[in-house]
Amino acid sequence: VQLQASGGGLVQAGGSLRLSCVASGFDLDYYAVAWFRQAPGKEREGALCLSSSDYTTYFTDSAKGRFTISRDNAKNIVHLEMNMLTPEDTGVYYCAADPRGWCELSPYDHWGQGTQVTVSS
Repeated sequence: VQLQASGGGLVQAGGSLRLSCVASGFDLDYYAVAWFRQAPGKEREGALCLSSSDYTTYFTDSAKGRFTISRDNAKNIVHLEMNMLTPEDTGVYYCAADPRGWCELSPYDHWGQGTQVTVSS
């Protein structure tokens, strides 16, 4: 049972990135999947979540209107599309999955290893 996050990188302010969270050993269809991020020197915070019924919950207002989460059931992947990035979006991004299927800030049973996103000004 594993989650693997990928897609991070260096981007200029105003740019876009798409992160991916691939699951192995379990079916993401029935899970709530969330993206968290941790900026340098700060605590990890929730960004947004997709429930098993494909309802999006935003944990932070800064993600609204810029971040979109989607599910590709055929590939067992959840994507995070991030647009209009700012230096404040810099951090390590983690995906997490929970079998209860609905979105809350905690707990999550499975966590990915994190992928670094750096936004330059």
